[in-house]
Amino acid sequence: MDSAAQEILTLIEKVKNVDLPEKLRERVLVRLNQLSKLTNSPSFLPEFDRMEKYIDWITVLPWNKRTQDTLDLENAKRILETNHFGLTDIKTRILEYMSVMKLKQEKGEGADIYRAPILCFVGLVGTGKTTIAYSIAQALGRPIARIPFGGMGDPLDLRGQSRMHPEAEPGKIIKSLRDTQSKNSVILLDEIDRVTDAGRASIMGVLVELLDPKQNHAFSDHYIDFPFDLSETLFVTTANNTTNIATAVMDRLEPISMPSYTDQEKITIAQQYTLPASMKAAGIPSGSLVIDDDVWVSIVRPLGYDAGIRTLERNIDGVVRKVAKIIVEGKAQSIHVTSENVREFLPQ
Repeated sequence: MDSAAQEILTLIEKVKNVDLPEKLRERVLVRLNQLSKLTNSPSFLPEFDRMEKYIDWITVLPWNKRTQDTLDLENAKRILETNHFGLTDIKTRILEYMSVMKLKQEKGEGADIYRAPILCFVGLVGTGKTTIAYSIAQALGRPIARIPFGGMGDPLDLRGQSRMHPEAEPGKIIKSLRDTQSKNSVILLDEIDRVTDAGRASIMGVLVELLDPKQNHAFSDHYIDFPFDLSETLFVTTANNTTNIATAVMDRLEPISMPSYTDQEKITIAQQYTLPASMKAAGIPSGSLVIDDDVWVSIVRPLGYDAGIRTLERNIDGVVRKVAKIIVEGKAQSIHVTSENVREFLPQ
């Protein structure tokens, strides 16, 4: 048996032994049998390479793999409180949605399918839209994948290209499922309002299909060219504002406004969350850095009002880096930041 025939047999065995939809398996096996008759044709190698890549993709997708949901409200409360300060109304809404998911169980084919309205967190930059989506996934015990929409201009980014095109590959939805290895994963559609003007209408059309439970049970990626059931996937979306989001898409979302933080809330976040995390990341022992209470105003608002906490995080990281340098140089083992010396530590 020549090497070409052997490689085709290897692919046939791979397709037979992997968990695939039966119709897809039959389709691929027919194509491989046809390909086995072309081993002496000049078109064999490119077609074989194309088929091998396709089989590599379909055999790693979670057609029937899912994770077990952790619908424990007490555990979810602990995770949300640990990861986020304040946002009481937001946390309550998330716990309500988890309660809905627990109550509205619908029996699927051997699995429990939980459905809930699709959340859309709307707010200014740095207010925690993305991080709270990760907390939802953690609370549910599901893997999460993030798809950034900023600057996206082509719906094929989501839906993939036909295998007839050179260098074709699946879209970001299928890639997310491959990465999470779970058909009931959380997929974060981040900043869906920031697509380009030229591609907005067509991308919004794909979003309607993704977010509509009456349509997404048979989502078709152009590369895979076989329906994939997304009805168990939990989509979470974020946006800076809803002005540029199509009405048909908004109709399928539950918008939740993310509030801006007051200076006092930022100080609490910095003291309880950001500073300890930054010190740990930099390897600075607990207690080696003390910041006076009256200094925090300068750290929180060095350049004027900021709705989010990105600037605050950058300032604290800057302070921590300078402290780390002092400790490594042996100039001191602990640092006390006061109103007199704060300018020495704040990033310029």
